[in-house]
Amino acid sequence: MKSIEVVAGIIMDGEKVFATQRGYGDYKDFWEFPGGKMEPGETPQQALARELKEELAIDVNVGEFLCTVEHDYPTFHLTMHCFYCTIAGGKAPKLLEHEAARWLAPAELRVVNWLPADVKVVEALEKA
Repeated sequence: MKSIEVVAGIIMDGEKVFATQRGYGDYKDFWEFPGGKMEPGETPQQALARELKEELAIDVNVGEFLCTVEHDYPTFHLTMHCFYCTIAGGKAPKLLEHEAARWLAPAELRVVNWLPADVKVVEALEKA
């Protein structure tokens, strides 16, 4: 089974967390924390800043590490490093790759249909 290593941003605005809905692929319409694959030679933090700029046209301040999630999907093993982030410069995210997005209050975290690996991130957020 192939392994994929990715990063995900827990973008915060006060107590609210930014969630995005996939618009493509096997998991279309599922919700996730935005991010993507690490490139060779990048730190997780560098990869996350690059991915969020590519996907959402925002600059972020990558902050504290939250968790690393290991999850087996049917066709690959995922390792996902998750970091808290804040948007730098006050620009609102633009959806360049996702079909929808929501700012979720802590009590709303379970109202969207998360990808299986992202459910583990929600659990880590609820404990934090």
